[in-house]
Amino acid sequence: MKHMVKWGGMAIALLTALAVTTGGWAADVYKIGGVFAVTGPASFLGDPEKRSMEMAIEAINAQGGIDGKKLEAVIYDSEADPTKAVMAVNKLINKDRVIAIIGPSTTPTTLAVVPIVERAGIPLISCAAGIKITQPVKKWVFKTAQSDVLAVAAVYEHMKQADIERIGILTVSNAFGESGKNQLLSQGKDQGLEIVKSENFGAKDTDMTAQLTKIKSADPQALVCWGTNPGPAVVAKNAQQLGMDIPLYQSHGVASPKFIQLAGSAAEGLYLPTGKILVADRLPADDPQKQVLTDYITAFESAYQMPVSGFGGYAYDAVQLLAKALDGSRGDKAAIRDNLEKIQSHDGVSGVFNFSPQDHNGLGKDAFVMVQIKDGGWNLLAQ
Repeated sequence: MKHMVKWGGMAIALLTALAVTTGGWAADVYKIGGVFAVTGPASFLGDPEKRSMEMAIEAINAQGGIDGKKLEAVIYDSEADPTKAVMAVNKLINKDRVIAIIGPSTTPTTLAVVPIVERAGIPLISCAAGIKITQPVKKWVFKTAQSDVLAVAAVYEHMKQADIERIGILTVSNAFGESGKNQLLSQGKDQGLEIVKSENFGAKDTDMTAQLTKIKSADPQALVCWGTNPGPAVVAKNAQQLGMDIPLYQSHGVASPKFIQLAGSAAEGLYLPTGKILVADRLPADDPQKQVLTDYITAFESAYQMPVSGFGGYAYDAVQLLAKALDGSRGDKAAIRDNLEKIQSHDGVSGVFNFSPQDHNGLGKDAFVMVQIKDGGWNLLAQ
């Protein structure tokens, strides 16, 4: 009996030691979750985001990781579907045991998962633009995409310079479009702009002629479309077919080569706000983002033999910000969250980030520039 007790004790000790060792192996890796619209209608967002996250993590690991620990990416495809995004986030938290999540790609999918990460107490860095993601501030939620508040402000500043006073707006019927619409209406009132007609369209609609005809009959001096591909490209084509010879402004949600490809000749002459990435080569040498943008563009295009977009930059920024927050955190989620909130003067692809307890986006109006599509490319307009 004494031998059985002795061997039983040794077995328990051995199993305990094995468990500690196994736990030690696991602790040598920081698991980071990613949820992106890799396929589906918003793949122009999610595909470069996934690639950028993987590229950034590979570079960090090549330099030794964070505090001697490698980063491991666990990425799921939301297909821009809120239900699938919720399933992915639950899986990341409960099965994969990640310590932070980057994404989702769109405003609707992000808003769907916010309650989950808030309950779980896990840092989320969204790659979507809607202001409701971070306003009001949520304890565990941050984002890297420039806010639609700043985007609308950039559009309206350009309109005022052009003496435009009467406008029509056409917005997509989802969280991104509703957020943009709210900003267009509220800021328009503040700026003394008259919204002569406001219409909307479904994210999967393939013809907006009826809405555009109503807007045209209201005789606006300019039209603003707020959405993400493919809808805005359809709007551009329909406006061209209707002979709407007025300036057409698009949102930052179409700031990628994909929009020009979809809209074709109808893209020519359109205006939109964008991060500086599309015109990085035309920035002055003293711009604080110049070097970061140049390095990111070179690395991405070298790795994937495809052009960059600002959307991939959202995920790249998220990884870099998370890496800063991980430093010294020992993988503790609360410490990561607290460290994120303290990050100041971080030069990123999307802008210069200054997080605070009151601001979990941390970008100012200098994160945007206005461009016009000319000859199938991006023409930087005077600031």
